[in-house]
Formats: sequence, C-alpha cells, structure tokens
Amino acid sequence: MARRKKSTSDAAPEESEESQQEDIPPAVEAPQVVDAQSAEAVEEGDAADSKTESDYDTEDESKSKVESNAGEQDSNSDAEPDSNADSVSASDSESENSAEDQDPEPDSEQRLRDAADTVVKICMQMRPHENVLIVTDPETAQIGQALYEASSRVADRVLLVMMPPTQQHGEEPPIPVGELMRKQHVVLAPTRYSLTHTRARLAATREGARIATMPGVTLDMFTEGGMTADFDLIRTSIAKLGTSLRKRKNVRVTNAAGTDVTFEIDPRKWNREDSGICNRPGLVTNLPAGKVFILPKEETINGTIVIDGSWDSTLLDEPLVMEVQDGLVISVEGGELAEQVKQQYSKAAAKLATKDAKKVWTVAEFGFGMNPSARLIGNVLEDEKVLGCAYFAIGDNSTIGGRVRAGIHITGVIRDPTVELDELILLEAGALIEKK
Repeated sequence: MARRKKSTSDAAPEESEESQQEDIPPAVEAPQVVDAQSAEAVEEGDAADSKTESDYDTEDESKSKVESNAGEQDSNSDAEPDSNADSVSASDSESENSAEDQDPEPDSEQRLRDAADTVVKICMQMRPHENVLIVTDPETAQIGQALYEASSRVADRVLLVMMPPTQQHGEEPPIPVGELMRKQHVVLAPTRYSLTHTRARLAATREGARIATMPGVTLDMFTEGGMTADFDLIRTSIAKLGTSLRKRKNVRVTNAAGTDVTFEIDPRKWNREDSGICNRPGLVTNLPAGKVFILPKEETINGTIVIDGSWDSTLLDEPLVMEVQDGLVISVEGGELAEQVKQQYSKAAAKLATKDAKKVWTVAEFGFGMNPSARLIGNVLEDEKVLGCAYFAIGDNSTIGGRVRAGIHITGVIRDPTVELDELILLEAGALIEKK
C-alpha cells in the first residue's frame, strides 16, 4: 500500500505546535492499496521532495548519535483490522480480511486516534514540511492506518506502505521499502517483526531519518500500558542515570531465579535515547519506549542467564536457562519452548556461512526498563520497558555497534534483577537504587 499525501507547497515553513493544531484539516483521504513491490513506482516527485539538512533546527547534531541509537524490538502479535469504512478504500479488502475480523468499540476508536496523535505530536514532534513514511503489514494495518491519518493531520507529505510480513525479527524489508526509508525525515514502523536491527533501518538513520519502530504492536499495547506513560518524565529519569553509568566497565547481573552472568562494556556506549521522545535527526526509539541498553563486549560474557519473564511473544511459566561462554549461548534448557528456540536459531544459522553459523548465538544486547506504566504481558516490545525488569537479546548486534550480522535478534526478559556496575549497585531485586 503506498500513497503520498501531496503538498500544496514543497517549502512550507516550520510552524509552532499551536499553529499546527489550528491548521489541522477536518478529514484525510484514504490511502490507495499498493503492494511493497510497487513502491518503486511512487512518483519521481517524491524523490525531489526528499529531505535536506536545512529542514532541521539541529542539523549539526544529526550524525553524532547514529550507530548507538537502535532500540530493541521484538515481539510477534497480531493487530486488529481497521474498522473505519470511511478511512479505508474498497481496494483495502484483501489486507482487512487477513487481520482479525472484529470492529473496535467507539471508545476504542477514540483511544486509537488519541494514541496516534501522541506518537505524531509528542513522540516524533512532526512538522508540516516533513516527508513521513509509515511502514506496516497486514498484521498491524489498523495501527498503520491510524498513524497515517494522524500524520496527515500535521504533515503535508505522508506515505503509507503495506509490505508482506517478514518471517523473524531482524529480517530485511523488501528493497523498495528500504529505499523509501532513506528518503524520509520521519519513519513510523508498526510491523509484526522488528525492523530495528536491519541494514535498511541503519541506512535510513545514517541519512538522518528519525525512526520509531513498533514490532508486534497490538491495539491494547498501542492504547494502554506503556504508551500512556509521561515520556518527558521518562526522558528526565534516564538522563539522571548519566553519572552512574560513566567510567564503569564491568557488569554483573543476578536474580533469584538463578541468573548470574558477568561481562565487560564500553561505558561510553550506553544508549539512553529510548525515552519515547524522538525529535532529532538520526534518533531511533521503540514505542512504547523507556529503556537503557548497551552492547556487551563480544567474547567477554560468561555465566548463566535465566529468562523467567518473557521470551519474544511468550509469557513464561517455565524459565529458559541459557549457559553462556565467551559471549555465545552454548546450551538452552526449558522444556518445549527451549526446543523451539534451538530450532529457530538453527534455521537462522543455516542462512550464514558455515564459519559464521555459531554467531547467531551471540549475546548481543543488555538493557533494563525505565517505563513505570509498562506491563509484563508476554510481548517483548512492552515487557523489556518494564521498570524493575532487565533483558538480554541474542543474535545480531551490528546495528548497535557490534560485528555480528546474524539476521535474527530476539529478546528475553528477566524479573527483579540486581545489576552491579563495578562497585555500584544500580538495581537491587528490580529496584533502581544507585548505591555503593
């Protein structure tokens, strides 16, 4: 699905938030359905509309935070179809039929509209002159449609692209979608599987696009829980951690379930940008947002990780126990789910050269949640943001500064962790305390 909302002026000046609200049109026209392969046929005029650095007030900051701004990801859950017949053209029927066949209640429609407006106006701080791309798939089409309409109430050039679902987190989108992403000021990506850890996302970031990914987002997640948080307050809370995170190179993570793992980090590479406020070129955030994360130094992590919260889109009754040696997971135990995990990673490994196959088991990322409104619900997109939880991701780390390109990146959440940075206790049994 692809349609660009045409601008009456390609050089519209920036406006204040108040003036943007005064100019909001009463309605937006529905997008025309086109598959992702046809995105190459979007009018050449869109390329001419591509961003220039002068569009930004903070152009001198645009490239400084690119490599470390990737946020995690990660769940696979279906979204309900869009039920607003006035906002979906007749040719949208194929996409609608693939989603759940339940119409939201009127109050749900209002919550959906309000949540989309929050993303556009507060999180992304979208401007009228900006090029905006919404990338969605049949699983998340209802939320993609809501974001298209909210964006169209603010910006003059908005494109909605419907792509076929990818098969796993970190898989590349179709080439035409990746090319379009590079030409935007703003990219919103409510998709079933994460685009965060893809080369397409990284290329768009390097070009200065600011990006919000929403892998596996559902209607409930989009309108409740972590998305209702005060993102300005989360940004302030994360900023206060700066002193605690500096200069400390050794990390130990434990919990009552049996986690006991140590690793080294480069303290300069803590990513504190996933606050939900994504208003500068090159920034990347998840929505819902609220976490702090880092790349463990490859080959330094050793010990036991017990995933007792959730794994990807599964809320766990039986924990997954992972033994880690020199940065790689060497065994996984935990019943039927453990067997599924091993099969999933074996499938990803089969796509790599033999000498690189074991790299799919790289412990790629460590982080902890900072969102007091987030819930542990069995969807990693929200679970990893829960204040009082931490997480490890296994697989590709190339988009956050590592060397491993594995084509897979999946996260497991642990409950009530104690996190030590050298002599500092940052978290104790899930409580943020920052004591020596």
